[in-house]
Amino acid sequence: MNAWLMGADVLLFTLVPCGIAVFRGNAIERLVALEMAGIVQTILLVFLAEAFHRPSTYDLALAMALLTFGGGLVFARFLERWL
Repeated sequence: MNAWLMGADVLLFTLVPCGIAVFRGNAIERLVALEMAGIVQTILLVFLAEAFHRPSTYDLALAMALLTFGGGLVFARFLERWL
C-alpha cells in the first residue's frame, strides 16, 4: 500500500459528512454538499489514477469535474424556483 492509496482511503471518509448533509440539510446545504462531494470524488479519482499508475483514468477525473460543475448549475437553476 502506497501513500496515494492511503490518501484515497482518507478521502473516502470525507464523503460521510457530505452524505449526511445531503440527506438531512435544507436545499442550500444539499447543494453545497453535492458540490463538495463532487470535488472529493474528483480528487479521489486522481489519487487512484496515480496509485495504480493508469494515466487514462485522469480523463475520467476531468470528466467528473466538468459534469459535477454542470450538475451543480442545473441543480441551482431548479432550486431558485423555491427560494
